[in-house]
Amino acid sequence: MALASTLAAQPAADLILTHARIWTGNSAQPAAEAVACAAGRIAAVGSAAEVAKWGGPKTRVIDLGGRLVLPGFNDSHVHFFSGGANLAGVQLRDAKTQEEFRERIRAFAAKLPAGRWILGGDWDHENWTPARLPTRQLIDQVSGDHPVFVNRLDGHMSLANSLALKMAGIDRNTPDPPGGAIVRDASGEPTGVLKDAAMGAVERVIPAPGGAEIEEAVRAAMRYAAGNGVTSVQDMSASPEVLRAYQRLLARGELTVRISGHQPLASWKRLADVGILADFGSSFLHIGGLKGFADGSLGSTTALFFEPYRDAPNTSGLANDEMIPESKMAQHIREADRAGLQVAVHAIGDKANHLILDMFEAAEKANGARDRRFRIEHAQHLRPDDIPRFARLHVIASMQPYHAIDDGRWAENRIGPERARTTYAFRSLLDSGAVLAFGSDWPVAPMVPIIGIYGAVTRRTLDGKHPGGWVPEQKISVAEAVRAYTSGSAYASFEEGLKGTIEPGKLADLVVLSRDIFTIDPAGIEDTRVDYTVFDGRVIYSR
Repeated sequence: MALASTLAAQPAADLILTHARIWTGNSAQPAAEAVACAAGRIAAVGSAAEVAKWGGPKTRVIDLGGRLVLPGFNDSHVHFFSGGANLAGVQLRDAKTQEEFRERIRAFAAKLPAGRWILGGDWDHENWTPARLPTRQLIDQVSGDHPVFVNRLDGHMSLANSLALKMAGIDRNTPDPPGGAIVRDASGEPTGVLKDAAMGAVERVIPAPGGAEIEEAVRAAMRYAAGNGVTSVQDMSASPEVLRAYQRLLARGELTVRISGHQPLASWKRLADVGILADFGSSFLHIGGLKGFADGSLGSTTALFFEPYRDAPNTSGLANDEMIPESKMAQHIREADRAGLQVAVHAIGDKANHLILDMFEAAEKANGARDRRFRIEHAQHLRPDDIPRFARLHVIASMQPYHAIDDGRWAENRIGPERARTTYAFRSLLDSGAVLAFGSDWPVAPMVPIIGIYGAVTRRTLDGKHPGGWVPEQKISVAEAVRAYTSGSAYASFEEGLKGTIEPGKLADLVVLSRDIFTIDPAGIEDTRVDYTVFDGRVIYSR
């Protein structure tokens, strides 16, 4: 096995991982036994004997006893601050009944100072029998003087108690805003559930977090990332306040995850006016990407389809207010692209995906050929004719495989088996030549790449009812899933020259797993754990 090195004068390594099974992702040297890290970069990759030559008196050497080493995971789609903040909020995700949901809010309210908002939640009514939406009446008596605004796990629907609705000025006479819906009871009164743009009225009256509060949430998010082998994230909601917090943490040497921050698509001119282009920044903090919304989510029946929902035939979903009218979205995409910024758009339903592909194609024709790397975030439900367009238009499919094994419990009830055949179409997209970039959508789903890989490879739904995989023809291999979480995600943020593979000169971001996920039964991947996370050449997590 040949030693590869980029350093002419050889200093001692800071860290050596040896006697390992290293999956490099580098076709020129696909496997190795050891890796040396120096000054935050990979210095050498090769046999244990060869890499041992990089040892010095201060080198930390970890004998891995044959364990698997991969490039650090790069989560291509997270909401990093809100995920960290949710770790401190009420936890409703695994509440199995409305009664448990109510009791958790009561217990959480009892611990808070008077008047403090109750936020977070990540509830999922699909876990309940029957799968009925919660109401404000369910929680009013247990929430006391606390305004409550708890989100469904997809972030496209939230429940407010009566106090929060009153503070937001929402009553039976409030009209649905464009791109949103106020769910009402039979008498026309708001139930407390607000969908998509309708959530904005409550969000505007929630006090903004201070800088210290943001930093504490980011620290919590970084600890969670490190424990799951995530060394890079692409933050789809990096507000100016959050970006300032990232910069403060970076200046103090506290940042333990590399961040590519996306701004709202509608604010493209703010970046363009100061000359920001795609791929601007350092290896630690990177901007130049924009994120827009075409529709909502499947779980909230707001994903935009050509045909009505099977279980809600009165609707085909909702276009986001950024798409009203559609010419507004097309203009934002075209002008942001002309300014040299990278455009990513959330699209879940088949009509939303079709329309965004049309707009990307029109923008490319208007602005000329270049390496622009348009992205569709989620790309969940596709018409068969639209699948080859991703490769033809060089559009990255930024997808979250955990959603497939989560939604697969109930998605066919919502859209039927025919549309489900091209839902989370990992295999079809790869076979057509598209680039996949995998992420989690945390806090919508766990920021646990191992479970994402398990989902993409097995497609075994969380309820255990599809042991052979839900829509099994869309399964992909372990290697393909790992690439989507490493080099695919790096490519999606213009950073494939820096990370995504284990080769000399690249950033020393690595993850060590407890099991060899390439050789075990794929059903056992979900039981694999992260043993070490290496960031910038130093161990930041060990189990």
